[in-house]
Amino acid sequence: MPLPEGIYGLMAEFDSPSDLVHAAKAAHAEGYRRMDCYTPYPVEEAAEAIGFHRDEVSLVCLIGGLLGLAAMFGLETWINVWAYPLNVAGRPYYSWPAFVVPAYEWTILYAGLSACFGMLALNGLPKLYHPVFNAPNFRNGATTDKFFLCVESTDPKFDVMETRSFLEAHTPVSVVEVEY
Repeated sequence: MPLPEGIYGLMAEFDSPSDLVHAAKAAHAEGYRRMDCYTPYPVEEAAEAIGFHRDEVSLVCLIGGLLGLAAMFGLETWINVWAYPLNVAGRPYYSWPAFVVPAYEWTILYAGLSACFGMLALNGLPKLYHPVFNAPNFRNGATTDKFFLCVESTDPKFDVMETRSFLEAHTPVSVVEVEY
């Protein structure tokens, strides 16, 4: 069935996190994969229920730290061995123990910066607009005391009528269409 024009998805509103988790688990078991949960505070069970397993920030942080370590060792080696070699007290030009502390500092700096900017990039931020803000009750309830499950229209299993009846079977407060 072709996607309805202008519909981002269907959003169900729940009063408690347990109702949201129950509906999210059922939706994932039913075969829906393009969905998201919106809560006023972190609900780890909801993330597990929709099959959210991504945690790439730690890998970005590791790569950033290793790049910082390599960059500082490379910079110190280039300076002390090739660019400005100085014979200080008969020590060798490449004295790696002296390079450890600055390389360690650059490792921490690059890891921290890559974690910060990697998190922003992986979250798609800054994002000034999202279609779920068009849903009634979302602006007031999502940050205070309501729990929302949104099944997106890009899901291969999405059908407006079937998805609406599926969501209504889990006794939400309301089910609304979210427009673009």
